[in-house]
Amino acid sequence: MIQAPERGTYLIDGGTIISVDPRIGTLERGQVLVADGAIADVGSGIDAPHAERIDATGMIVMPGLVDSHSHMWSSIGRNFIAEGYGYFAAKGDTGPHYEPDDFYAGVLLGAIESLAAGITTVHNWSHNILSPAHADAEMRALTDALIRARYSYGHHDALPPDEALSFDDIDRVRAEWFAGGASAEGLITLGVNLRGPDYATRGVFREELTQARKRGLPVSIHAEQGGSTRVDAVELEHLGHLGRDFLICHYLPARDDDMHAMARAGTPLSFAVHSELKLAVAGDPRDALLRFRDAGVTVSFSTDATSVGPINLFEAMNVAWNTGIPWQGTRTAHSAPLTFAQCIEMATINGARALNLDGRVGSLSPGKRADLIAVRATDLNVAPVGDAESSIVRSVTPSNVDTVMVDGRIVKRGGRLVAHDAQRIVTAATAAAAAVRGRTDAARRAADHDPVVDHAQR
Repeated sequence: MIQAPERGTYLIDGGTIISVDPRIGTLERGQVLVADGAIADVGSGIDAPHAERIDATGMIVMPGLVDSHSHMWSSIGRNFIAEGYGYFAAKGDTGPHYEPDDFYAGVLLGAIESLAAGITTVHNWSHNILSPAHADAEMRALTDALIRARYSYGHHDALPPDEALSFDDIDRVRAEWFAGGASAEGLITLGVNLRGPDYATRGVFREELTQARKRGLPVSIHAEQGGSTRVDAVELEHLGHLGRDFLICHYLPARDDDMHAMARAGTPLSFAVHSELKLAVAGDPRDALLRFRDAGVTVSFSTDATSVGPINLFEAMNVAWNTGIPWQGTRTAHSAPLTFAQCIEMATINGARALNLDGRVGSLSPGKRADLIAVRATDLNVAPVGDAESSIVRSVTPSNVDTVMVDGRIVKRGGRLVAHDAQRIVTAATAAAAAVRGRTDAARRAADHDPVVDHAQR
């Protein structure tokens, strides 16, 4: 169990403030007062004589980033991928051979890297839960990480499409970990991820959705990134299934009518920038991104970590901004390009909306919980700053993140993690990855008696 730092009263002073709150806007030189884990005030001339002053001169202060879709259990397996041996093959081979301790190591690694990269809220979209002990290991890791999260409990990777997810262990996890509605002092909430009609039969999807709705759990589904999909948002709206608590990821083949149905119902989209570019073999994700935005859908960014994208929402913003332009000869020909402000919103407040957390985080608004970051604007790759929002989207990388605060606790300061031993976490993750590879190779030898092929080293 990691000892959580004490919350303090802090006056973050002298930085450029990107509040993502339209009532406050961007302040060229401002202050943020944090007390009792919450944002007490944002502005200038704040009188707080008893607060510890954090000098943010030369920094940009903004809300913590929100990753609305990350498969954290396989963080230790992200580099199992090699030339000719892609994510799905690697996941299929190694997925059955993760022990609970490997899940703990993977989720903790992904969570701590997220914090170091300025991501203060993650959606742990767990889609290979092999046993109750694996679920408990994930919950321990999220709790120890001191990160804000939704834990979306899902199927195990090899569950047949005509076999429904059992909710028995979801009920157990809810009773043991979420007795008060949330866990880890309110930092972790519970959801469920369903395979959706693209990866399960329609009958199974309806059965699973009924079970989730009966329990009042927010639902997340994957939709295809290719040229066709069985996800029909118009039908889902007609059946009353859409809403703010129904998150769809990818969904690049969506029709205009589907997008408008999502907008009417308030159903958000998780757009995994790198994954959409890599895996959208039948379409252009630039087109889909602009059309979703134009339809009024709440678009959030995600890393889809371990499959394609790095745990780097600054890069996601950068790539989205550079590719989010009108495309001649398409339905976006007369669309406006993505703006810096829209990219920042997609990485902050829209991610919070996607997880039903926008009343608590996602902007620097008085009364919200103090999840915020400060990035150095004087570093070689950022300076000199002209427009702060442009600098965040075009220049900043995780290496520039100086300070990270979650729920009023400082977990990174002066560019260093202060609540976690990064080297210990890396060492444990490395050992867990080697153990998973070893079990995978042993299973392969037992199955076909072929010589060991260490795909991770090919």
